[in-house]
Amino acid sequence: MNVGYTVNFPIGLYSKKVKSLAELKEGAKFGIPNDPTNGGRVLLVLQDKGLIKLKPEAGLKATPLDVIDNPKKLKFVELDAAQLPRSLDDLDASAINTNYALSAGLSPAKDAIAQESAKSPYVNLIAVREQDQDKPWVAKLVKAYHSEEIRQFIQSQFKGAVIAGF
Repeated sequence: MNVGYTVNFPIGLYSKKVKSLAELKEGAKFGIPNDPTNGGRVLLVLQDKGLIKLKPEAGLKATPLDVIDNPKKLKFVELDAAQLPRSLDDLDASAINTNYALSAGLSPAKDAIAQESAKSPYVNLIAVREQDQDKPWVAKLVKAYHSEEIRQFIQSQFKGAVIAGF
């Protein structure tokens, strides 16, 4: 049972060719992970940023086939997620998971031209057994985790690579 949110390791959108999503030209080549979970996650980020619109029923496992509006006519290049940082020279922009961005020397807070929302469906959570959800220790744990002190720790320790989702 979900009793509270913790952190998100946001997918970042990166480019060596443009400084913002608005600068992407019509027909831009955009790298996305080729696995169903992360590919769908990226498409949801692109929808959240106003670049595309997905079929309402597409859900978390959206694919490029679920795109119903693509005003910039982005061309999706599906690659293994680990290859996306290396593809930046060949693409106009690319979505890169935090772990691969960090491994490639990219700073999500400084280098990403856009980032997934802290409140995305992929935020980590605190889970307890259903029979424990109303116990005092659960409320105490969630309150302690959702403190400003923890928020500041996350920011100072992870410098934008991990963001508070609460």
